[in-house]
Amino acid sequence: MARRNAREITSSSRLEAFSDGFFAIIITIMVLDLRPPAAEGIGALLQLWPVVLSYVLSFFVIAIYWLNHHRTFHIVKHVGTAVLWANIVLLFCLSLVPFFTAYMGEHHLNGLSVALYSADMFVCCLAAMGLRFAMLRENPSDDPAIRAMNRAGARKNALSLIFYGAAVPLAAVSAALALALVFATAAAYVLPSVGLRARAEAT
Repeated sequence: MARRNAREITSSSRLEAFSDGFFAIIITIMVLDLRPPAAEGIGALLQLWPVVLSYVLSFFVIAIYWLNHHRTFHIVKHVGTAVLWANIVLLFCLSLVPFFTAYMGEHHLNGLSVALYSADMFVCCLAAMGLRFAMLRENPSDDPAIRAMNRAGARKNALSLIFYGAAVPLAAVSAALALALVFATAAAYVLPSVGLRARAEAT
């Protein structure tokens, strides 16, 4: 315990508070990109569907990352250098989401924009895996619920990497199918891991 405390840099609550502010900024930036059309009428509003669809997808992506980030750090007690840097890398990757969201909306969900968006999702997922690995190394646990949650999370991460990676070349063939794959991958994270939820409610 003394050795672990010596490696501890900051508390998990402080890191979580910093990250929460970062998530809020990302969502705010995306909201600011939603601008009403200059023309009047329903037709002008309907022309904004690519922008709105891109925003909705990214909003839920950020919300899912925040939810899993919050629930995970609820049980993390020790934060060292590896976790700090892994968290910063994840936040950096997520900070690119507003750019690729705006690019995808402005270019009406064409193949290139969807491919770039999928690539960013791939990088974000890879960064999330790195953060999970760093947290497990600094916070080993024998709790069966937590170990089950970590295994379930690792499987989701692995499948997400496959799907996001497949969406990148698929966008060149069909942007709609690639975007559907991204939506389906994000949907798999809507429900948090049961083991982690049970652990969080017990504390």
